[in-house]
Amino acid sequence: MIGALATRFPRITPRASRRPFLLLLALAALVGCASPASAPGLSAPTVAPAPPRESRTLSVAIRVEPSSIASRPFVQAGVGLYLPSRMFNAQMAQLDDKAATKPYLIESLPQLGTDSWQVTPDGRMVTTYKLRETRWHDGTAFTADDFAFSYRAYSTQALGHSSLAPIRFIEAVEAPDPRTVVIRWRQSYPDVAFVAGLNAEFPPLPGHILENSLQPDQPDLFINSPYWTREYVGVGPYQLARWEPGAFLEGVAYDGHLGGRAKIDRIKLSFIGDARTVLASVLAGETHLTDGSSASLIEMIVLKREWVSKGLGGIFNHPNQWRAIHFQHRPDYVSPAALLNPVMRRALAHSVDRQPLNDALYDGDGGAADSPFPPQSLWGPAVERGVAKYPYDPQRSEQLMRELGYAKGPDGFYANPTQGRFTFEVKTNAASDNESEIAILGSTWRQAGFDATEAILPAALAQNPEARATFPGVYTNSQQCCESAMLGLVSLAAPSAENRWAGGNRSGYSNPQYDRLTDTFTRALNPAERNTQMAELVRILTEDVQSITLFIRAQPWAYVSELKGLTLAPPEGNMAWDLQNWEFR
Repeated sequence: MIGALATRFPRITPRASRRPFLLLLALAALVGCASPASAPGLSAPTVAPAPPRESRTLSVAIRVEPSSIASRPFVQAGVGLYLPSRMFNAQMAQLDDKAATKPYLIESLPQLGTDSWQVTPDGRMVTTYKLRETRWHDGTAFTADDFAFSYRAYSTQALGHSSLAPIRFIEAVEAPDPRTVVIRWRQSYPDVAFVAGLNAEFPPLPGHILENSLQPDQPDLFINSPYWTREYVGVGPYQLARWEPGAFLEGVAYDGHLGGRAKIDRIKLSFIGDARTVLASVLAGETHLTDGSSASLIEMIVLKREWVSKGLGGIFNHPNQWRAIHFQHRPDYVSPAALLNPVMRRALAHSVDRQPLNDALYDGDGGAADSPFPPQSLWGPAVERGVAKYPYDPQRSEQLMRELGYAKGPDGFYANPTQGRFTFEVKTNAASDNESEIAILGSTWRQAGFDATEAILPAALAQNPEARATFPGVYTNSQQCCESAMLGLVSLAAPSAENRWAGGNRSGYSNPQYDRLTDTFTRALNPAERNTQMAELVRILTEDVQSITLFIRAQPWAYVSELKGLTLAPPEGNMAWDLQNWEFR
């Protein structure tokens, strides 16, 4: 099998890196130990047919133990946990697999120019929603007061979300009766259905549980409530049944779910941080689904050969992760200070060769990109009109460095007569593919004359927002793509001690022109205007080289053949959007 894998990767050369290739060999060896059936001379692993019964427990591997299973937690995860968020929660509306917005907790979507969506002469808005009748998982009636309470919590400054979208655009949330929510807006705002992935969520919170702990002068009392983890109560298709710290959590189908009782009775989410262990578990028939975060495209190569090809399962690659090299933009943290110069960032961008990364990490099938948007995004055409591109061009990179006063010394590295050698750190989260990635990047940069050193953020700090925001040089990571990524880069969304390190703008990027145009974009209701503004936003962001986009990275969802109903969602959507309709027999 090792020989077969070797012939599959003819493009991996010493210029790229031998580490990813060796990793694949290690994976092949691991597969050989996954079960007795995979030993030399025996057939490939098979999954024994389950005995006939109405429903089985669906076993899912997720990469990290969630800090919370809330859809908008007050302690940010730093890792996309789409499945647990969807299991236990429901929103006003959601995107389906055709990118259409569907009402969920509400009877119908607000319509502009009707009583449900009014724009006042001073530019403000009022939107009205009729709630469908349902109950929280503890049996308490779900009412409009839960949205009013949610706004009180998210708009509490000490909790860190008051400056983030869409909370900062809302003036008041009222509950004139148990099934009517009225939102008064400070400005016009297009995403009145709060569709996750398009902008930002405004989920309901159970006031009957959290009311007493919401004390503005004691934020830790609220944030550290056991409600957010082991005592969680939501309104989604599953309710929390068990949570074993460091091991797994389980959800059971909720009888009162609005979309009907889920067809799968029980789902178990196991916390498995090592992708190779996940691979072995899938091949052994112990894991039935990977959630997009727990295994990488490297493991999918093995699964395609040893599992999918034998009809044991399938794989959906969901192109929803913006993979980029983010520069530190805060003067208080950056080192060296030369990284604050956009010309330096352009020089580094032109020296990034994506091909070795594509070959080693994605088997040549990576979705190379120049912005946070894949072509199939809702904003694809507008983005293409505005994006500034930085193709691999070592000569252009060297020309820009000369303009900055840098030249290569006898050791082959760039140095400046007054600032010395240009040395910087490239950092990433602990994970086999991440580490392979920065090894290739570091090698490529050093060959180009940039003294890059590699650093790894330990898995124990993967959900620590302060650790993820205070890197000195550059940080490679993935986050949800598209509009949410763009709008999360405003100055107000920069994490800091003052806002409890909340916000998606971890690099601290700040551009007044970008902030002003983002504000205009979030107010615009005309689709044509918004397209023009989006093109301009992408132009500003890419010309400023806020980051170096590498790929729109697909999250692989590998599923056993017995699991039915999983479909590929749009980049802005959640693969588990219709979880209640999945079947597993």
